[in-house]
Amino acid sequence: MKKPYFITFEGPEGSGKSTQIKLLKDFFAKAGYNVLTTREPGGTFAGDKIRETLLNKDCGNLEPETELFLMLAQRCEHLRKVIRPALKKGTVVLCDRYFDSSMAYQGFARGLNPSKISEIHHAFLGDFLPDATILLHITPEKGLERAKHNGAKQLDRIESESKEFHNKVFNGYETLAKNDPQRFIELDASGTAQELSDKIICALKKKFTDLP
Repeated sequence: MKKPYFITFEGPEGSGKSTQIKLLKDFFAKAGYNVLTTREPGGTFAGDKIRETLLNKDCGNLEPETELFLMLAQRCEHLRKVIRPALKKGTVVLCDRYFDSSMAYQGFARGLNPSKISEIHHAFLGDFLPDATILLHITPEKGLERAKHNGAKQLDRIESESKEFHNKVFNGYETLAKNDPQRFIELDASGTAQELSDKIICALKKKFTDLP
């Protein structure tokens, strides 16, 4: 039986996570793996409802703690009802954002203590972390331009935050990667989607020697 992996994608807004997840799913599927793609916030019916609240501009300036606990609530549902069951069945799980987003957004950007966030997360979800986290680097300016899709998309509540906020997110991810170099795979998100996908697959093959 092929070993299942839990691989997450992190990065600032517009870093291209969704595109890379689709390309990596194709790689695993062609190699004979069962693959599940999912996202946070979301992944379950309840999680998608929480996502609507978190991203809705009409909600205004939610308290940092409110954001944190909404994220934790959807993650409890997601981990216990989707991610863990899939891994137990031998399925590779590719997830757009996970725990590190809470650290970067509610911690470094919103000003909550990252150590406290980690402590709260551990209290409810244990020490479960991804086997690998792909961190896609892109400057906030370039990322937000990408997120607009040439004006075809309205920015959501989080995307509409200040430049200072997004810079804090960017720097927060840098700190997280430096503190956990064994788990994080850092890559420049510039270049073509296929070029970046090739780099991701190459890095994963080096990390997991059983991959074809």
